[in-house]
Amino acid sequence: MQGPRPVVLSGPSGAGKSTLLKKLLKDHENVFGFSVSHTTRQPRPGEVNGKDYHFVTREEMQKEIDAGEFIEHAEFSGNMYGTSKGAVQAVQAQNQICVLDIDIQGVKNIKKTDLNPIYISVQPPSIDILEKRLRDRKTETEESLMKRLSAARVDLELSKEPGLFDLVIINDDLEKAYSELKETLLEEIKKTQESRKS
Repeated sequence: MQGPRPVVLSGPSGAGKSTLLKKLLKDHENVFGFSVSHTTRQPRPGEVNGKDYHFVTREEMQKEIDAGEFIEHAEFSGNMYGTSKGAVQAVQAQNQICVLDIDIQGVKNIKKTDLNPIYISVQPPSIDILEKRLRDRKTETEESLMKRLSAARVDLELSKEPGLFDLVIINDDLEKAYSELKETLLEEIKKTQESRKS
């Protein structure tokens, strides 16, 4: 694949990936781009097809997966989610660093492809802190909260596998976590900015 190396960000819901990403996108306008994931779930209020997700039917998605069009895909709470090759190429074609926000299974699947991204895991200081962050959001039912926490425990356990990630950020101090993230991506950011100039 042409263009800058993509970045795979992984970590449980509530670890602070979105917050770190927002800072990164604000500080480096137009350097990063998101691959828009596909999902079979229904759009939530305010979500835009093609911007938040590509909303598709299960049949459509399965057909493309079978045709080898997906880098990774998973099923969560009865819905399918996935990243298509086309979505990543669309970002790279604009000479942007493609950011993929992917769960641990997805990370293992991407290891089998020729994508060659930078793998970064963002983790909470502890499960207790994670639970507090998720409760403070007030977006979860008790049942979905428990599901997320149990997924997070598995996620954190699996992420200990040696060599799985290039960088593990323990997000207990946002500024420190952010500077670690930026440091790791500096080379790709520079490359992207330079190839823009040429």
